Amino acid sequence: MDKKQQLYDAAKVIFSEKGFKDTNIAAITKAAHMAVGTFYLYYSSKEQLFMEIFRDENTALKRNFLESLDMNQSPLEIVAQVLRSNDEGISASPILREWYRSEDFRKIEKTYREEHAIESLNFIYDTFLELVRRWQAEGKMRADIDSVMIMKVFEAIINADTHKDEIGLEYFPDLLYVMTQLVMESLTNCTQ
Repeated sequence: MDKKQQLYDAAKVIFSEKGFKDTNIAAITKAAHMAVGTFYLYYSSKEQLFMEIFRDENTALKRNFLESLDMNQSPLEIVAQVLRSNDEGISASPILREWYRSEDFRKIEKTYREEHAIESLNFIYDTFLELVRRWQAEGKMRADIDSVMIMKVFEAIINADTHKDEIGLEYFPDLLYVMTQLVMESLTNCTQ
């Protein structure tokens, strides 16, 4: 196994056990049986390594539930299934749970996107944008609303999850399902 992979594997274990804030580079390199200086040959920061691990975990989660989706269901059923699968996947992954715990991660994500010149960490966006456009063409979803705007509405629903403390933990995940149902009822009412 190469050194970069050893660092990655050690960091994934430590981030999962201790969380992002309580993990430091010295602990990662110690677990990987290498000197701290070796870390910087592969990663510029703890944040960069965490983002790489997060991206891989998030991609695996999305790929798994994308493969299990029945695309012949109604738009409401598909979107509800995606939300449920996402919620279950986040609950099962310490790395993904850690991401949604802290506002610090918005800053890390912004920096990562700027450094790597990527628009989004969510590869599933393109798949669902295409699906929304297909539903619009088939008359299953309102065509008077731009497909990108519809995607932003979905993002807003998902982002409500990051405000659990302000809204009240007791309302989750039910609030997300109610919001989704209300939005989807409006979006699939093609008589407007």
